[in-house]
Amino acid sequence: MATEGQALQLVALLENELIRRRGPIDRHNDYYRGKHPLKFASEEFAKFHGERYRDFSDNWVQVVADSPVERLTVTGFVADGEISADKDLWKVWQVNGLDADSQLGFLGAVTGARCFVLVWGDPDDPDMPVVTFEDATQCIVAYEPGSRRLRRAALKRWQDGNMDFATLYLKDQVWKFARPLARQDKSPQMADVDEELKRWKPRELSAEPNPQPNPMGVVPMVELPNKPMLVEDPISDVAGVVAMQDAINLLWAQLFTASDYASFPQRVVLGAERPMIPKLNSAGEIVGKQPVDLDKFQVDRVAWITGKDARIAEWQAANLAMYTGVMEVAVGHLAAQTRTPQHYLIGKMANLAEGALLAAETGLVKRCDEKTLWYGQGLREVSRLIALAKGEDAKAQALRSGRVLWAETESRSHAQMADALLKLKQLGFPFEWLALRYGLTPTEVADVLVMRERELEADPVTELTRSLTGGGTAPAEEPPADDGADPDAESEAA
Repeated sequence: MATEGQALQLVALLENELIRRRGPIDRHNDYYRGKHPLKFASEEFAKFHGERYRDFSDNWVQVVADSPVERLTVTGFVADGEISADKDLWKVWQVNGLDADSQLGFLGAVTGARCFVLVWGDPDDPDMPVVTFEDATQCIVAYEPGSRRLRRAALKRWQDGNMDFATLYLKDQVWKFARPLARQDKSPQMADVDEELKRWKPRELSAEPNPQPNPMGVVPMVELPNKPMLVEDPISDVAGVVAMQDAINLLWAQLFTASDYASFPQRVVLGAERPMIPKLNSAGEIVGKQPVDLDKFQVDRVAWITGKDARIAEWQAANLAMYTGVMEVAVGHLAAQTRTPQHYLIGKMANLAEGALLAAETGLVKRCDEKTLWYGQGLREVSRLIALAKGEDAKAQALRSGRVLWAETESRSHAQMADALLKLKQLGFPFEWLALRYGLTPTEVADVLVMRERELEADPVTELTRSLTGGGTAPAEEPPADDGADPDAESEAA
């Protein structure tokens, strides 16, 4: 049992690590939303054009992040020793809205390198635990020394109104703290007061004790790492995209600037003085001369130039096609580095055969399979926590070594899928396994099996077959009575 001082010390330690992680996560989230500062520009270009392209971005980060998430769909959980998926677990999954929220969690892990899942029992409904996906900017898990899986503690910190809140989860306790939101506009005389306000204080709750016991006996928060390393932090999928994204944005900015100058060709007049027009007073008398407004020439596109040696020269415009060629190469590098199919990025598709299209998506499929491996390991622990929250210790032990069912990550047409499943059926695979392979959830498979049985019962051929084999309810025909006649004589007469 941890004391209040020990809990506060652990909160401070985890909060400092959470603050350290916050910078890269916020940066990657900004890039996903298209908030890209202009980078790699020269001082002269940034000085004259930086503000002009401040809100422009050619956002490829979002495509790279969305491409694997759209293929990650959980369809069920199977406990060790069981054949079919657990219906109760799937009910908890759907009641908590995790069909949709899991997509948000996977996207958060792809961009922020990790996400978290929190499981806690509902006192009003013991059979329906509360399961939520949590963002990496608000949660952190501490592990036992030398372990990457044994959780020691977890912290969730968030802001609501003018207050900061923190909840510390231990194996046997749950501590809840609060403090006023730190303000930066206080006078120097209030510095000591601010330091006092920054300290966490236990939250006073009327309906429950603080700390309250943890009936699950384990830390109820699980981390889903994106690209885990043995000793370093997980890696975001967009971490390596940011630099190339900045380069592409700069090329677009330079292309727009060059096209702007190309639309107004730069010409120079040689061998002539600047055109002048007479300057008149109110009486219409010439009192002097003034130079012609050169902007008028851009609108009228006519200039009267006098002089024996007058001539016009023009600067040649930049080759704009050069920029688009370089950008296509940069986008191709993004596709290769992130294993994103080029037809996701470039938008050009030739008349490819089915095999060529599948080969083009092989990298993305393998990338998704890696994520199902690492996310599935964490989700398997989540299923165990759900069973513990419901008090089902035996099921929790079986789910600890169970597995997570995922939808197919490879994109195929219905004709290809039907042909493959038909061949597997001919090899002897059962219908229920084929239905799961097709992409149905275990609940849908159970409904299909009931419908299939109902159709078979209503089929007259099936009823006749059952009658002939003695499996139906139709009475069997009685054998003819023996009247003593000679069967051979009757046969000859016939």
